[in-house]
Amino acid sequence: MLRIGHGFDVHRFAEGRRCVLGGVEVPYELGLLGHSDADVVTHALMDAILGALRAGDIGQLFPDDDPAFEGADSLVLLSRVMDVVRSRGARVLDCDCTIAAQAPKLAPYREQMRERIAGAMGLGVGSVGMKATTTEGLGFVGRKEGIAAWAVVLLDDGAPGDGRCSGR
Repeated sequence: MLRIGHGFDVHRFAEGRRCVLGGVEVPYELGLLGHSDADVVTHALMDAILGALRAGDIGQLFPDDDPAFEGADSLVLLSRVMDVVRSRGARVLDCDCTIAAQAPKLAPYREQMRERIAGAMGLGVGSVGMKATTTEGLGFVGRKEGIAAWAVVLLDDGAPGDGRCSGR
């Protein structure tokens, strides 16, 4: 049966941190604040996958008060989420991510992000969509206080069915 999942995440900018997006370190004067590497796009994607699996969220799988995940590479965490997917007999068919950032400019890094995420998920690059936008100066993103990201995932849960929602 086919399922969709949606994920959202946001991280504020902070001095002395790296700006990691989609597994790529993007040069910028500020980084993103978080317990792990604060890769907002990968976090949104993991939540979308877990949502499609009906398996909670990344806070349950990787608690932010657990020292084991301090400074963790989010692509490694994404690989672990994919282990959960496979252990349930499911597979991710496609995903699409949107990053909202007034700065830094992300277009030069888009393809590298797609490649890194695809590699961590064990997918072809063609199954990973990546877009970036600004908020035209509006809100916390527009004021350059942080970055937000959304992700959607199409997953085959491995259960028999014709792919239509069963209403369960």
